[in-house]
Amino acid sequence: MTLEPVHIKEISRIVSNIDVSNEDDKESEMTSDLLGYLQELKYRGRVILKSMEKLYRGKVNIEQMSRSSDPFEITYACDSGSTNPITFDSGLFVDFCHCALASTPTDLDLHMKRTIVAAAYNPSENVTIKTTDGWQEFDEGSGRKNIIRIQPGILNKRIGRMVHDIALYLAESEHMNWMLDGLDDNGILIMDGPIYPKRLMYWMVVESEDIQVQYDPHTKTILQNYIDIMDEHVKQQKPLIGFVKNPEDIQIIQALKQNGVWGIPWAMDAQFFKNLLSLKGHDDDENKYITYTNWFIQPNKFYEKMLNTTSPLVEDTLEHEYPADDYSLTFFMVYVPWMDVIFKIESPYGITKNEELRDNIKRKVLYDISINGIPRTLSKADSIAKIRKSEREQIKEQFNTLKIDTSYNDVRWSETDV
Repeated sequence: MTLEPVHIKEISRIVSNIDVSNEDDKESEMTSDLLGYLQELKYRGRVILKSMEKLYRGKVNIEQMSRSSDPFEITYACDSGSTNPITFDSGLFVDFCHCALASTPTDLDLHMKRTIVAAAYNPSENVTIKTTDGWQEFDEGSGRKNIIRIQPGILNKRIGRMVHDIALYLAESEHMNWMLDGLDDNGILIMDGPIYPKRLMYWMVVESEDIQVQYDPHTKTILQNYIDIMDEHVKQQKPLIGFVKNPEDIQIIQALKQNGVWGIPWAMDAQFFKNLLSLKGHDDDENKYITYTNWFIQPNKFYEKMLNTTSPLVEDTLEHEYPADDYSLTFFMVYVPWMDVIFKIESPYGITKNEELRDNIKRKVLYDISINGIPRTLSKADSIAKIRKSEREQIKEQFNTLKIDTSYNDVRWSETDV
């Protein structure tokens, strides 16, 4: 044991001092006062957030919501598992991503369909990496696999992270596109995480000598895949949402500060919304309820810009069927008191401008959360697609001619170290 009782005692004293300095009442008042800014919020002269309807904070009784009916006959969810980037002494980076769709009611044939992508990167053009020539089937056509090489020399920083993103987004977007025609028109599709590959898109528009993913053909394939997914759902008016479990946005907080609002105690938008939706001090039993916001739209982001010919992103290479505004990101926030977590629910404007669909999506999310916390179908997809630690070790052992690049931290802080 590294901490003796005397150390724990002193840390407790420090904690009590920090806790005393937290003025909850003032934070609660500030949060309510800031709600009005969200009607139309500007940052550096541009609208970055608008309410799609009347501003409000709603709440539903969990028990009553769980006894209501699911507004959709069938639910689909997409998720993927990953080995996480594997690095070798030779300079090679590899990540395997394995994607699956789940459904409720269960469809075993759908669950059997899998897509596997192995993304490899080495900075040198003199190093040969064997790739597959397009998609190859396995398991009697139930699976597809692809080995891709990311363009040499385009990554000098965050290499593992970018290799992972390309493998992940290619696997997920390809799998969803592969499955789309077979999905029931009366269903809803839930994506694990945002509806767009945000981090990849960010690095495609930022000028950097260290991360130049815009020059890799696979990134453009990924973006086109996501546009195709949006086009199909807008065309058929079939609901599609991204269930974001850990929202990381900071744009609202930045905009509030830029608009002269001082003393904001939060660094993340999620912290602001959690305080906005908290019933603490206002209800005897806050755990009986789920609270949520109205729908918002975030215009003027690169989701629309990527479709304009003036975009530095891909210039004129993405095909799309609808006006750029239809690809704008819309969302609402949900706070689950008994878990003390906030979720962001995303969908493209081409779907949520339909008020009936917008309301059904919200009712669906609240229903699923009241039943299971995380939507049950999303939990199914996670269970199907997950690559477990023992399986990751088996995959690593297959590279018998290569040596894993390890550091002291890998030895000291292993995955089993608690």
